[in-house]
Amino acid sequence: MRDPLGPPFHTNFIWGQRFIQLSVSLPNTCGASQSRAIPVDFHHCPTIRKPKKSDGQDVWDEYKEKKRKSKLSRVGCERIKHLRENLNKSGVANRNLILSVDGSYTNETVLKNLPDNTTLIGRIRKDCYLNEIPDSKGKVVGRKRVYGEQLPTPEQIRQSSDYSWQNVEAWAVGKKHKFKIKRVNGVRWRKAGEQNLQMVVIAPLGYRLSKNSRILYRQPAYLICTDAQLDINQLLQAYLWRWEIEVNFRDEKTLVGCGQAQVRNEYAVEKLPAFTVAVYAMVLLAANQVKLSQNETQLPRAKWYTSKANQRRTTGDLLNTMRSQIWADNVHINFSDFVTLQNRIRNTKNIVNPTLSAAFYMRN
Repeated sequence: MRDPLGPPFHTNFIWGQRFIQLSVSLPNTCGASQSRAIPVDFHHCPTIRKPKKSDGQDVWDEYKEKKRKSKLSRVGCERIKHLRENLNKSGVANRNLILSVDGSYTNETVLKNLPDNTTLIGRIRKDCYLNEIPDSKGKVVGRKRVYGEQLPTPEQIRQSSDYSWQNVEAWAVGKKHKFKIKRVNGVRWRKAGEQNLQMVVIAPLGYRLSKNSRILYRQPAYLICTDAQLDINQLLQAYLWRWEIEVNFRDEKTLVGCGQAQVRNEYAVEKLPAFTVAVYAMVLLAANQVKLSQNETQLPRAKWYTSKANQRRTTGDLLNTMRSQIWADNVHINFSDFVTLQNRIRNTKNIVNPTLSAAFYMRN
């Protein structure tokens, strides 16, 4: 596969592993709040080796069939059904499963094969063709219509004054923001068949790279939701929580070492990264349980770290705490008291006592 760390002016190829991961959002509170994604499914779906030109037709037919079954959208749909089945067996069959996916899974393969009690929120193109729900009151000649009149494209809806903007508050980028959105109910899309959908347009959000820099704007987002009655606040927040799976990928590759093990056995190549991700998920769950019990002893962070409001502990902080606890248990010391003592000493040294300066001045 193409090396993502290679220079843009030259394409390098490396041996790569392809997996599909599903993560469950674990919010702090209900509504607009911070969330952390916990990996719950990590499935190996390697690319199919292409046969030689000299191979027979039966080999090529088998290759095409395996390639069709190994598409990421088809495998992703199977993993969604597997997750829904596990939830049903766990006693939450009546709970709605809301999935936030990127544009590569917002296609016909996934939308037309969703299991029951499952809602999908995904990005669509700004120039895709949408239709209204057909009017069933009038007399119909011929077969029943599935799609009504054609609607403007999502980009045209964003620029049109016929659709009004509304403000919705949601958590993103470390704090609550007010997003301007446009919502269109009663939408049909040929990729989704006879499902009634809702389309959401999110206006670009302004931001600054530094305090004194000029305002920059992100690109607008166009979403489609398979539940036409889903609350807009819940829809927007569920989609924004999807970014946490990107944080999972970064932590798994850079901190946990997923995919860095130099193994050659086919079984190990498939199982070892999944085991690494499972350990990573258990660390996140353990940190959440300790946080809920309010019995947490943290190592002091480095002085050059900026302190922000509502700042959560990073994966690096969790790994450092876990290492310190293991070391303290091996050498039989109470590391938490040592940290408290060091903080007390450090705070005492930083206190400026004006009487000492006055005493030295009078003596001189």
